[in-house]
Amino acid sequence: ICYSFCTLLNLFQFNKMLTSGSSYSSSVGRPASGLVGGVGMAAVSESTRNMKVAVLGASGGIGQTLSLFLKVHLPAGTTLSLYDIAHTAGVAADISHVDTQVNVEWYQGGKDKQELEKALFAADVVCIVAGVPRKPGMTRDDLFNVNAGIIADLTESVAKVAPNSLLCIGTNPVNSCVPIAAEVLKQWKCYDKNKLLGVTLLDNMRACMFINEALPGGKIVKEVPVVGGHSATTIVPLFSLTEAAKHINSNDLGKLAERVQNAGTEVVTAKAGRGSATLSMGAATAYFVVALVEALRGERKPAVCAMVDTDGASKAPFMAWPVQLGPSGIESRLSIGSISSNEEALLNKAIPILIKDAEKGSSFFHSRKSSKL
Repeated sequence: ICYSFCTLLNLFQFNKMLTSGSSYSSSVGRPASGLVGGVGMAAVSESTRNMKVAVLGASGGIGQTLSLFLKVHLPAGTTLSLYDIAHTAGVAADISHVDTQVNVEWYQGGKDKQELEKALFAADVVCIVAGVPRKPGMTRDDLFNVNAGIIADLTESVAKVAPNSLLCIGTNPVNSCVPIAAEVLKQWKCYDKNKLLGVTLLDNMRACMFINEALPGGKIVKEVPVVGGHSATTIVPLFSLTEAAKHINSNDLGKLAERVQNAGTEVVTAKAGRGSATLSMGAATAYFVVALVEALRGERKPAVCAMVDTDGASKAPFMAWPVQLGPSGIESRLSIGSISSNEEALLNKAIPILIKDAEKGSSFFHSRKSSKL
């Protein structure tokens, strides 16, 4: 019921574009030529109109991979707006040479928010991946003090300039950053529980990859729902919902679940101090964003797993859960059906942690708000 890496890769194979002449903005804040709405462009319906996707944090490890994948996989005619505090021009120049009909704009600025606001203007989807990455010995919670402020500042600009956009949060710790974004949007009176999503698709990708590695030859799992959160023990892969689970004993399934939970640390350790899971997270986030764009355009209504407002369905106010997307964002929160007793135990263990993570984000927002008074 949720997009996995395997499924999405198959879905996007057809999306290679053979047309040359991609446009690129060579000066800060100057939109690329040939955008919808320009002179001589025919009017299009809401379901097929060209979209604008803004990536905030485009120069980072995740941001560069994300931007590249979006340049390749977004529908022709989409505007890809890149923003960061440094090196954005180089990223934009580099990916603009990829031969697709996705128009690239770039904006760069620090304390002056004018360039950020230009990047966000008229955006349909905003994806925040700005912040510091994990380093050896760090947990996602160690990132909180720096990244929480970044999320709050950027979300405030989104609320001011693009309040009706779909907002995706890929910055860690996602479990706390999504609640921070929600509080900011509430303060600006533009919070919509169906338009704020935390990116957890990487966990689905990993679960799909790891179970396929464990299966006897010839068996391919394309979808593994992963619920809960996006940190260690809050990550709950639901292998029992796959047909492949019948071919793997419960002990081995438990080991696979543990590997998914610790996969981020696995990458950080392997990179030996030179980064975290930026490449796979960039790819996962790109596939997630493309699914959102296709839903907004009315092309289809994909089901994805994401960190969302549970709308009172759980004691945890925010949780990674399967949702159905549509032209206005989240159309419905889906049922996961019957899961194994082990998975149920993992989920029950995750919920108190998710509640604390959400409270941590909310407390940060309110303490920050008080300090500004």
